Amino acid sequence: MSIDVASEITLQDELIVDADAAAALFLDARTANSWAEGEIADETLEAVYALARMAPTAMNIQPLRITWVRSAEARERLVAHMSDGNKAKTLNAPLVAVLSYDTDWHELMPTTAPHAAGMVPTFAANDALRQGMAVNNAHIQAGFFIMAARAAGLAAGPMAGFDAAGIDTEFNEGTQRKAFLVVNLGRPNGIVDRARLHRLEFDAATATV
Repeated sequence: MSIDVASEITLQDELIVDADAAAALFLDARTANSWAEGEIADETLEAVYALARMAPTAMNIQPLRITWVRSAEARERLVAHMSDGNKAKTLNAPLVAVLSYDTDWHELMPTTAPHAAGMVPTFAANDALRQGMAVNNAHIQAGFFIMAARAAGLAAGPMAGFDAAGIDTEFNEGTQRKAFLVVNLGRPNGIVDRARLHRLEFDAATATV
């Protein structure tokens, strides 16, 4: 495997992780639509969360909430709200994670951010501010979640094609949690649906000012 990039640098020379780790986390990892057989142990899920929770969030608010969909009954309830193109792969994945953001994150600030616990009343009075912070920071955590899954040897298939209101009725009823991403999880099976699509080059996607 070569990890040279299309420029004058050699990627591995600039990394502090070895080539195998870079490949597993970034270069060889693919969005998965099918998986090897076998269940995912609860211990693996705990390891994934142990890494994902280390994502940086504003004031350490940690709005991400995860619902692991394992049982056949819960899976059927979830699949009913997926778009047609996502139904079969969601039904067949070894495990599915529903990622939601919690707009009541401020209630946990005495634990997550004791240095800023005095701001709880301010956040409690401003729904729009809490919602915006929840959305932004939960998406950061979602990126870490996918990388954590890869670090645990899993393949991830993140999807946004679903009826969010329907999923909230099924899994978030009675809370201030809002589903924003569904991630199919399983062991990689080596099947590649198509060649990797083009990634933008450095000069096309970045600017130095």
